[in-house]
Amino acid sequence: MKAKQRRALCLSMLAGLLCLWSPVAAAQESTAIPPSNALDRIIAAGVVRIAVPRDLPPFGSLDAKGEPQGYDVDVARLIAQDLGVRLRLVPMTSVDRIPKLMSGSVDLVVANLGVDPERAKAIAFSSPYAPFFSGVFGAPGLAVKGPADLAGRKVAVTRDTLEDRELARIAPRGVEILRFDDNQATLSAFQSGQAELVVTGSAVVAAMARGQGRRIETKFILRESPASIGVRRGEPELLHWVNVFVLHKKLGGELDRLSRKWFGEPLRPLPSL
Repeated sequence: MKAKQRRALCLSMLAGLLCLWSPVAAAQESTAIPPSNALDRIIAAGVVRIAVPRDLPPFGSLDAKGEPQGYDVDVARLIAQDLGVRLRLVPMTSVDRIPKLMSGSVDLVVANLGVDPERAKAIAFSSPYAPFFSGVFGAPGLAVKGPADLAGRKVAVTRDTLEDRELARIAPRGVEILRFDDNQATLSAFQSGQAELVVTGSAVVAAMARGQGRRIETKFILRESPASIGVRRGEPELLHWVNVFVLHKKLGGELDRLSRKWFGEPLRPLPSL
């Protein structure tokens, strides 16, 4: 075989090998295995989307420039920092927290989310990261010491919250429950005199008392309800990471520092799940 013929044959064989290799390489490239769990996906994407309150100071609210601020906002910043990713804050009202998490619109909910068995059917919860108790609050001098004293009273509460469910459970006949779609509207109803009593959380009332609204005091406690971080069901790696994060920030003093900053008191002892 002449040199020219041998060269042509080699080139032909090489071209054939390249044709065989290209589809295989393309198939391998197109079937690259994506991150197998939510935690790895967040890290790979380089961003975490966290729901925070927009109307619940001191946990979360919007400042004069429309920027989120509060205890939950600062906790969200710590989460992104420890994950090593960018933070995308998603301010929302209470009724949107669980639906947005379940739909995949956000990765985590850090929005004063209380735990109960009904909610746990839909999402998973971390160990608590913030103290909170729900109660019935009203002006000093108003004779209300227990559920029976709510009869004949107008009581404001935010719709589809743990406070709403608890109030419905213990409310006597004759009470008028005024339900609102967001916490600001609920508090405004009390401050304007539309409602005599408000059912909400201790930290919310503490923040309101520091402002220029009506004088207010605790009438009776409905339930202890420390806040947990919401995670979608079926994401055990992410839930485990969040629990490690909460423990680390408790032991390191960061949550105590934020409690003093936003609640004006040391972090109270918190249970574990």
